[in-house]
Amino acid sequence: MDQPQVLKELETLVKEGKEKILPTKWYPDGVIGAPYYVDGTIYAGWHTKALTLLKMFLSEETDFVQKFIKCTENTFSRAQAAIAVLESLIEYIQKGFITVEGADCIDLNIELHRLFNRFHRIARQLRSRHEARPTLSIGDEYDVQDLLHALLKLYFDDVRPEEWTPSYAGKSARMDFLLKNEKTVIEVKKTRQGLADKELGDQLIIDVDRYKVHPDCQKLICFVYDPEGRIGNPEGLMNDLNTQHQGFAEVIIEPIN
Repeated sequence: MDQPQVLKELETLVKEGKEKILPTKWYPDGVIGAPYYVDGTIYAGWHTKALTLLKMFLSEETDFVQKFIKCTENTFSRAQAAIAVLESLIEYIQKGFITVEGADCIDLNIELHRLFNRFHRIARQLRSRHEARPTLSIGDEYDVQDLLHALLKLYFDDVRPEEWTPSYAGKSARMDFLLKNEKTVIEVKKTRQGLADKELGDQLIIDVDRYKVHPDCQKLICFVYDPEGRIGNPEGLMNDLNTQHQGFAEVIIEPIN
């Protein structure tokens, strides 16, 4: 099943939900405070069909599948929520946040978070080679970029390093990685002496403003590698910046322990 087929099936399900499910709305007589319901038989069939489709190209751990599963009860509000989940999924596929390839689907957020979460363990494992052979030692941002570039190739076909950004404040700069098909930019930073909480936060704010005007950037991920633990409060820094730029930019700091 390719991406056009997936989108067509999802759009059909949304149309069926709005035209065949929601119009069956009813209220149980004599039950004070009861919610509105939809026809249970029709809704069960529709929900099963939709869930089967989702599991064909999404893993069950994704938020979309988990939220859809929770909408099994045939109340009117649950039916509306189930339709909304499908509409949001369509939007994410169209924007490239989720890519469908054949029968498989890559959830951008899940795969990138898994990669970043394991990056430090991978870097540490690379230090241990048979007979102490030469290896990649992560000493600066260029080393982080080299390793990350190789890892990104596991999941994405079109990974473009060092693309130019549009001019911002009279200057242009090179982004670290552009996932062209997913319209996602990954900016890489490695903490060092003189680059910790405040300095890093200032740089990330500038990065967000710069990438907002890039035509191929619908999402910015700032990966901060902090192996020495120079950031005093990584959770606080991530929460502050992610809340401020929710929907466009996400800051990920690893490791945080």
